Amino acid sequence: MSAPDVFGWCPGALRPMQSGDGLVVRLRVPLGRLTPVQTREIAQLSQACGNGMIDLSARANLQLRGVQADTYPELMDGLRALDLIDADVATEARRNIVLTPFWAQQDESHRIALDLHDALAQPDAPDLPSKFGFAVDCGDSPMLSQVSADIRIERGHKGLICRADGAEAGCPVTAETAAQVALSLAHWFVQTGGVVEGRGRMAAHIARVGAPRDATMRPLPATAQALVGATAAGRLVGLAFGQTTAQDFARLAEVGPLRLTPWRMILIEGAAASGTLPGFITAPTDPRRNISVCTGAPGCRQGLSSTRDVAAEIARALPAAQNRSLHISGCAKGCAHPTPADITLTAQSQGRFHLIRNGRASDRPEGANLRLPELLSRML
Repeated sequence: MSAPDVFGWCPGALRPMQSGDGLVVRLRVPLGRLTPVQTREIAQLSQACGNGMIDLSARANLQLRGVQADTYPELMDGLRALDLIDADVATEARRNIVLTPFWAQQDESHRIALDLHDALAQPDAPDLPSKFGFAVDCGDSPMLSQVSADIRIERGHKGLICRADGAEAGCPVTAETAAQVALSLAHWFVQTGGVVEGRGRMAAHIARVGAPRDATMRPLPATAQALVGATAAGRLVGLAFGQTTAQDFARLAEVGPLRLTPWRMILIEGAAASGTLPGFITAPTDPRRNISVCTGAPGCRQGLSSTRDVAAEIARALPAAQNRSLHISGCAKGCAHPTPADITLTAQSQGRFHLIRNGRASDRPEGANLRLPELLSRML
């Protein structure tokens, strides 16, 4: 088995990526919020220009799948009309911001994210790798500690801080200064050699050169991940294995504005946790909520096996309310869950997986080339 290709960049709308089922067009939705009109139109465009499948990524981005070369221009025209397209590829690549979905209008998280969004669109913004990202998480309870980001604006024990990922402490900021301090830290990353051949992540750079000297304040400890159901901001619903259909997605527009989350859940603003929503996870005990799955074969050209059908079979066999994290990966890259999971299944060929405990998709397996019955016997 050959090693999977590592492209070193993420798809966008202006720079889509070819996959096994067509072009993957990733939408970096500003502040992660969609109006009902935008939701309905995205669903229609997904059906008209793609295969009607919509993914929600671990950075709270939407991915429209199965787009073809001859339908791509129509899709772009539709997305521009919805104000969801950046001015150019460079601006799109820089604008990697994950905002806590529990922000309120004009609170610190919201204001900082707006400032950062505008600053990254300026001509003097740093030339950052497309995988480089920012997290804005200024609530009283940190929610994004486990989300991939390179620069974090979060709450410390004595106020807001801006912290380089991989550093134990950050520097004090205010809501008014946070975005510019984050941009200064991004410039420092570039100027001190953090970008090599267009790639680079902050934590690896910090490990090589050390943290900036003004990092003095520690962040608050991480909070447990949010669960589906009612919140102060609205109702959280989950996407089974991170994917939904355009038809189901369009139904959400009838309920309210949407906020995309990095947990493969969608927050419906102001919605109560009552009523049915077919196609979505609405029970916190649903075992599918703890399963991370990549596209797998044939949708991904690097996938060595189908994955979502395996995930569905495993979910049916798991007990309700099981709290172990499970990652099913079509190859050793582990795109759907880059960090260790309680159990990881890494495809080796169609229907055969390595079983890894407390590790990543590329780690040494406990069991090799197992089929589903053997996997279940070891997992249950």
